[in-house]
Amino acid sequence: MRDLSMSSYVRNTARKNARNKLLAAGALCAATALGVTGLTAGNALAAAPAAPSAPSAPSKIRADYNGDGYVDLAVGVPSATVGGHAKAGYVNVVWGGASGLGKHGSATVSQATTGVPGTAEAGDKFGYAVDSNDMNGDGYSDLVVGAPGEATTAGTAAGTVAVVWGSASGFKGGFTAANGGTDSARYGSILTTGDFDKDGDKDIALNSHFDESDAVVTRPGPFTAGSPSAVSRVTGWHFAGPSALAAGDFDGDGGDDLAISYHGMEVSGTTVQSRASGEWQQTWHTADSSDTALATGDFDGDGTADLAVGNMRPNPEAEGTYCEDILGGAIAVIYGKQGGKLGDGGSSCTSQNSPQVGGTAETGDNFGAQLAVGNLDRDGIDELVVGADAEAVGTAQNAGTYWVLASSGTGGDLTGPAFSQNSTGVAGTAEADDHLGAAVATGDYNGDSYPDVAVGAPGEDGQKGGVWYSATPKDGPNPAVTSVTPGKLGLTGAREYGMVLGR
Repeated sequence: MRDLSMSSYVRNTARKNARNKLLAAGALCAATALGVTGLTAGNALAAAPAAPSAPSAPSKIRADYNGDGYVDLAVGVPSATVGGHAKAGYVNVVWGGASGLGKHGSATVSQATTGVPGTAEAGDKFGYAVDSNDMNGDGYSDLVVGAPGEATTAGTAAGTVAVVWGSASGFKGGFTAANGGTDSARYGSILTTGDFDKDGDKDIALNSHFDESDAVVTRPGPFTAGSPSAVSRVTGWHFAGPSALAAGDFDGDGGDDLAISYHGMEVSGTTVQSRASGEWQQTWHTADSSDTALATGDFDGDGTADLAVGNMRPNPEAEGTYCEDILGGAIAVIYGKQGGKLGDGGSSCTSQNSPQVGGTAETGDNFGAQLAVGNLDRDGIDELVVGADAEAVGTAQNAGTYWVLASSGTGGDLTGPAFSQNSTGVAGTAEADDHLGAAVATGDYNGDSYPDVAVGAPGEDGQKGGVWYSATPKDGPNPAVTSVTPGKLGLTGAREYGMVLGR
């Protein structure tokens, strides 16, 4: 692949718009080498590290599990061995702090952890999907964790979704929020959170499978011990199933709507469902779908929610598509409009063949297979962080690459540079099957008010894996992009660390 440097990118795009945000958001990074001992999967729920300047009240920042004002990174490790049980899985939470990720320790939560429901068993895959939200309204973010391989009384791989409570002293137990009701229901393979019924309580949207049918269901709040755990159906399909979920206020009513991509043998598409009227209704639809990633953000800075459809798949049975050129992967962005609805603001399609986008489009790159959103330079226009874990770097197949893309503020095409482990200032060396970009996330991990970037590389170091941390510079030179690895955190049993990053 070709690597588009920040300096060349700025030269090439100077004519487009002086507001181009990538000057500050391109080579995102963190500053120092790491060397922290974390907690193992068998430990009891761990206390958060002491924070001298910690506030007396929780920060209410999403993904701040201990309320200290720093965003934390939840890394799902569903392939981890716990107590000798292969692929039992755990979630490792890397604490944020003034020095960013890796300098402030971590805590590991599994079904062998005191207070967490269930028992660590081979193949449970606890941590296969991870989200965060304040599920009980106490001001602390909580972990929402899928274990699709969990066996229940309903059968093998029925799956469960657990909520693990955050607190000032760390994680303090949890409960099972949803149990798969049938054999192979695989609850928790994909999930997201939001207030979908607009009653003030957070809800969980997740997948469900039965026989030849698949569906998206919600487990509504409130989330308290003993609360009803019944799920309700949003929409479903025969011989097809959901592949990606995202929450967002696409109709501007102040509540969350649910974007769903789905595909199967004969049907595919992406739909937005809303419960504004009390019943689920489709408010937008396209025949295009995504295999793995949807993302919500304001990519044109007009104050409305836009939808990004990653690694887009056109439906061959449909008359049209948002992206004609999908070689190596493409991302469709559908823009909202003030006073209108999703799509009224037009659309764009971005691939590695687009002008001012780093890299070269090749079959199987998986460009856009993972997406994350953050207003990295705080100018009111969101950037889209893009992963392509199968991108070749030189002769290293599947080494992986990530991008930071943005519009000029008027919608339209996204532009931005590519980063690999062969890029200047990025730790490590691009090697075959590293799969950098298999997961991406954003958050203000160092508390400087500028969101940073985290990128998973689950194939690193013989599939032990790692996460690359890229802090956004407020001003001055760009610091180095550093790695957070199981070895540096003192973790045991880790495998494919960085495959799943919580939002």
